[in-house]
Amino acid sequence: MDESFDAIVIGAGQAGPSLAVECAQHGLRSVLIERGPLGGTCVNVGCIPTKALVASARAAQVARRAAEWGVRLGGDVQVDMPAVKARKDAVVDHSRQGLERWLGSTAGLELVAGAARFVDAHTVEVNGRRLTAPKIFVNVGGEAARPPIEGLDRVPTLDNRSILELEHVPEHLAIIGGSYIGLEFAQMYRRFGAQVTVCEMAPRLIAREDNDVSAAVQTILEREGIAVRTGAQCLAVAPRDGRIAVSTSCRSPDVLATHLLLATGRRPNTADLGLQAAGIATDARGNIVVNGRLETSVAGVWALGDCNGRGAFTHTAYNDYEIVAGNLFRDEQRQASDRIAAYALFIDPPLGRAGLTEREVRERGTPALVGRMPMSRVGRAREAGETQGFMKVLVDAGSGQILGASLLGLNADEVIHTLLDTMVARQPYTTLRRTMHVHPTVSELIPTLLGSLRPLQ
Repeated sequence: MDESFDAIVIGAGQAGPSLAVECAQHGLRSVLIERGPLGGTCVNVGCIPTKALVASARAAQVARRAAEWGVRLGGDVQVDMPAVKARKDAVVDHSRQGLERWLGSTAGLELVAGAARFVDAHTVEVNGRRLTAPKIFVNVGGEAARPPIEGLDRVPTLDNRSILELEHVPEHLAIIGGSYIGLEFAQMYRRFGAQVTVCEMAPRLIAREDNDVSAAVQTILEREGIAVRTGAQCLAVAPRDGRIAVSTSCRSPDVLATHLLLATGRRPNTADLGLQAAGIATDARGNIVVNGRLETSVAGVWALGDCNGRGAFTHTAYNDYEIVAGNLFRDEQRQASDRIAAYALFIDPPLGRAGLTEREVRERGTPALVGRMPMSRVGRAREAGETQGFMKVLVDAGSGQILGASLLGLNADEVIHTLLDTMVARQPYTTLRRTMHVHPTVSELIPTLLGSLRPLQ
């Protein structure tokens, strides 16, 4: 017999738990189904563990550079990788246990461990149980995509999950994929002491960014000893003398690595959900098709997070929850199209991004102004000895509203919000230009940056 609920939430990533709790708090008899650890990608194999490792890697790098700040350390810097991993695991456990306590203490919410599958539009099966509800929310996230590269079935590979379990530093880590995930692991493991080579099929790293951003990021990584091979059109791998040979060019010598990380994008976890039985439409990539309110093609079914193709970040998933809950419970009339794209690349120094790139502004033909400033102009960066990178902002020449920004440098992942908040408020750049900022900070140079605006040629 079917068990009736008011709301079913499939997936306990960033959107699912908050939505399940809010449903329960509004008197809906709710169930949250998760086939893996609570917290999804971010808590278990994404943001939290990787940023814990980034912190350890930065500590090693600061120790190596200590003499630049007049601090003397005895002997070479040693990385205790088992201790690094244990610290990372403890950070993850703390986050996951907090989530478990919160969900477990919510009245009116049942937690079910298992893989859910639709059997019709409003019924799912899990562990032999058939659960039905008028409201179903799908928050199943994504997983690493495995690229169609010749020879992959003949060599051991790592992905964003398995590399987190390493308790040793690879002698030579080759990374296929020169985008966000790949570059964070590249710098991280280089700082742990590995030789690192990044192999990217596109002509440049992080190809969605502007050329100047890509070039600056590559320079930062190469200064730390990371080898970069872009334009890898003859990409193939093969075992060779106990190592992994990575061919990137028909002319260049192969990269001989001890470990191979695949970082070539992600795909939604929708293949085994039974979406066809429910009549839920998907696109060619397997993303669940949704409208601006995140409603699927089936009335009473919503899709949130990575599986809807509307964003591949923790913050977009959580914002999906806010949109759905706001529309359902607070009559807020929110749309996913209302938000401004924003994200960061967490190398050191980080890249903070909001809105349009310079390329996108040019493609739209919008008359615009542009301001650029090297981080060497920022007093706080000079004082910290962290002057790599630059700031760039684009402004609509007519309205004065900020169109987009790329900040690469000290604290850029935080400073970007100064610009993002102004954009969301639809205020002209002069609002920031005339604001008094605290000294000495990185943010205080934003008004100066905006004072350097010139027509985009």
